[in-house]
Amino acid sequence: MRLLFAGTPDPAVPALRALLDSDHEVVAVLTRPDARAGRGRGRSRSPVGRLADEAGIEVLAPHTLRDEAVVKRIAELAPDCCPVVAYGGMIPPSLLTVPRHGWVNLHFSLLPAWRGAAPVQAAIAAGDEITGASTFVIEEGLDTGPVLGVMTEAIRADDTATALLDRLAGAGAQLLLRTVDGLAADALAAVPQSTDGVTYAPKITVESARVDFTRPAAAVDRHIRAMTDAPGAWSELGDLRVKIGPVTVDGDAADTESLAPGELRVAKRDVFVGTATVPVRLGAVQPQGKKAMSAADWARGARLESGTRFTQAAPAAQEGKK
Repeated sequence: MRLLFAGTPDPAVPALRALLDSDHEVVAVLTRPDARAGRGRGRSRSPVGRLADEAGIEVLAPHTLRDEAVVKRIAELAPDCCPVVAYGGMIPPSLLTVPRHGWVNLHFSLLPAWRGAAPVQAAIAAGDEITGASTFVIEEGLDTGPVLGVMTEAIRADDTATALLDRLAGAGAQLLLRTVDGLAADALAAVPQSTDGVTYAPKITVESARVDFTRPAAAVDRHIRAMTDAPGAWSELGDLRVKIGPVTVDGDAADTESLAPGELRVAKRDVFVGTATVPVRLGAVQPQGKKAMSAADWARGARLESGTRFTQAAPAAQEGKK
């Protein structure tokens, strides 16, 4: 089949590579416009765009898909199917009917669970034990289209969002390829999503990545792992922002003296922080303007003393949390 692939970040690259290596013809790639990056703030091609350039494939990077010239060019390419992986924009109704097999999205959750922009982060933060990926036909609703294929993946106790997404991107690429193969052979039937079990995973913001130490230790641990590596979980000491890497919840932490939420206990080799239940042991931290370091090195360099406390967010910033 003739394919127009739509995707932008690194997690979309394995899927594009799998399709390029298949018997299908990728006639063009649709990606987000070049973004400013680095200290020089020069414009940088997206990871998907760079792979397409290497493969000698036409790259479309419009600021809007409602541009008449873009709609015309996509129609001229005459794709049979448009696979989508983390493109980063909505497909307008004027384009949904162009490919005869539709726009087929690879979404990193078991739909209808975790529709939206951040399904991997939401699954970890919620404490899900199983997640996966789904391929579905895009329609006008948010991730509401009928499902073509699924795969499952266990969430490990130490999974960060980056680690889990890497596994899902690799396995999901094969799911997407099998889906495209099935559509080409007219061997797949789309199944409507259930109306039960619908949950949403909104876009992660910097403020939503802030750690709330008034929550139980297990929830704090999951939240930090869900925000790792991007945008990174964080808290504040006074007016200094500190990025916080994955923490440890174990017997040693539980045996420390009782700590109020956000309160630090500085030991020779460890730094503990109080939560609503037991303290957690900090791992790597990154003070504002500095490189990441161990919590113990940070405490020594900053001359932190036990009793110092992370600043809690104002009530308005925490509104809506459950």
